[in-house]
Formats: sequence, C-alpha cells, structure tokens
Amino acid sequence: IFDRSYYEDVIVVRVHPELLAKQRIPGARPTRAFWKQRYEQINDWERRLDLSGTKVVKFFLHVSKDEQRKRFLDRLEDPSKNWKFSAADLAERAYWDDYQKAFEDAITATSTDAAPWYVVPADRKYVMRLVVAQIVLHTMRDLDPHYPSVLPDQRAVLDQARAELEAEGG
Repeated sequence: IFDRSYYEDVIVVRVHPELLAKQRIPGARPTRAFWKQRYEQINDWERRLDLSGTKVVKFFLHVSKDEQRKRFLDRLEDPSKNWKFSAADLAERAYWDDYQKAFEDAITATSTDAAPWYVVPADRKYVMRLVVAQIVLHTMRDLDPHYPSVLPDQRAVLDQARAELEAEGG
C-alpha cells in the first residue's frame, strides 16, 4: 500500500512545475512530451510488477472541496486530531482546480488492465470503506490464492523431520 507514492511526480510537480528544476533532470522541461514520458514510465513499471505476479490496484479517494474543508475544521477543533492538520495542506487548497486536472490526467493516462484505477467517492467514509473493501475482496477472489502443494519428495523430508523431533521426546 502506497500513500503519497511515485505519483507525486506527476501530481505535485505538475501543479508546481518549479519543483522540476530541483530534481536536476538534464533537459527536463514540463512539456506534454515530458508528462507523457513520465506516464509511460509508470505504466511500464506497473506492467512489470503485474508480469512478476504483483497485483497493482489503485484507488483515488475523491473528497469534495467542501468535505475537505469540514475535515480540516474538525482536525482544528478536536485536540486529538490536531496532529493531522498541516498548514501546507491548507495552502495547497488554493490550487484545488490544478490538482483536480493533474489527478484526472494521471488517472486517465495510467489506468491500465495491468494496474487499474478506481475512483471512489470518499465524502462518506463508510461508503468509501465499503467500496474499497469490495474491490479488494473481488481482486483477491480473482487471484484465487492457495497454499503451495507439498511434492512427494518434500513429504519424505517432512516425515523424516517429524520422526527426528518425536524421537527427542518431551
């Protein structure tokens, strides 16, 4: 599970292109071709993960701007949630529309059969949790996991180990 993953490079840097200069990538300029290449690199990496047996499922938990405001206020009003509040998050709200566009572009460019995106409404946490749980359950069922089988020669080794341990007594 990644939270704030490698997608930051096509979200935050897209909204704040001045951060690209700090990455010191030779010749990097925030052009369409540059972003296309970054999306392709993500797709290639996720495809390799899928081909090696790692299932990649991505969730975008979509919170409305009004709900985000309510959650920020709740974090400020409840001392037990103060640690969750960041003034930086509040400052980033000024870029709401830019972030929505960056999310849309990234999701559109990187949702593949090997690594699909699920955009989940998240204003109501119980609905979001139910939807995510159902998708995870469906994905696990499709994987149809099983314990490995023990081959006959391995069975003989296990039987020998049992005999040795039982002979120790106790």
